[in-house]
Amino acid sequence: MLQRKVQPTAKIESVEAMNFSPTNVASSALLAEKACRRHVLPAAQGKCRRSVGSVGGIGEIVSHPTVEISPRNVVTRQSMTGHGVTVESINCMGPVTVIHRFRAPRHLLVAYEQGERTSGETFVEGAPSSKIRSLARRLTFVPAGHDYREDYESRTDTRLAFLYFDPELLRAVLYRMAGDNSLGPRLLFQDLALWHMAMRLKGLLDDVFSADRRYFEAIGVVLVHELIRSATDIRVVQPPLRGGLAGWQQRTVNAYIQENFAMWIPLATLAGLVRLSPCHFCRAFKQSFGMSPHRYQNERRIEHAKRLLATREMSVTEVGLEIGFLSSTAFATAFRKATGFTPRDYARSL
Repeated sequence: MLQRKVQPTAKIESVEAMNFSPTNVASSALLAEKACRRHVLPAAQGKCRRSVGSVGGIGEIVSHPTVEISPRNVVTRQSMTGHGVTVESINCMGPVTVIHRFRAPRHLLVAYEQGERTSGETFVEGAPSSKIRSLARRLTFVPAGHDYREDYESRTDTRLAFLYFDPELLRAVLYRMAGDNSLGPRLLFQDLALWHMAMRLKGLLDDVFSADRRYFEAIGVVLVHELIRSATDIRVVQPPLRGGLAGWQQRTVNAYIQENFAMWIPLATLAGLVRLSPCHFCRAFKQSFGMSPHRYQNERRIEHAKRLLATREMSVTEVGLEIGFLSSTAFATAFRKATGFTPRDYARSL
């Protein structure tokens, strides 16, 4: 548990902290500490940013670069740090036009809780830009060293979280899970499980004095696994490959698998749907979907299982039976192999 608490009469507000030099970090931390000791901040001094360094101290400033936001006076910012993960809660009072800028040797995940823009654009180096207007429940991943620029004109308040990750933390998890050491940029994508984990970390800032270091760090590790799992589920759109399935064949096979995910579909059945031999179909399917038909079927089942677990309306055993596993043991083994978690641990994390 936290060791220090501010008296009930204390008034601590928070505003954005731009990329600090070492001198500014030290002076800002000192000012924040002095302001907190006085309990009430004089208007002439402005507002102090509340932070929790390693989930353990008040008034500490995040030492690594953070997203630059302009104009500064329209946002409030709070942060919490522990075990290679920093979470920053951002509240923007609309209507206003806001600009985000970031480039640093750390990974960044942007998670929107609420937001609707009338105009603007999101850009991450290495990916096509996006002008999606509805930002709520969307996420953007910025790999370390990539440029991130976003501007939006909003007529309502906007709430979001910036999550910064030490590259070594992701590299270690990637090595264990996938044997890869890189993640690509992703713009304004949707992943309910990942978004909920980001919101859970953001929510700890609302009750920072009861936050537990081990709890914060545990959720941070689960979020990293969920982030990597989400990235490995991406189907990168490629130009049509010679020898791959035609568009109508892809739609036919995908629809059939989605409708019958609870049963193992023989290769011959899928091949017959698109009038190909099993051997030719298997090669063409892998070229079009990036994996074998067997693996694709299994991933659809696991994704459906995640949705069922998130509703908490069925037990783990019932979920396993619903998606076609004959025993809870077989379901747990397949689920853990695909996600790195047991079904019960995954359900608890949500």
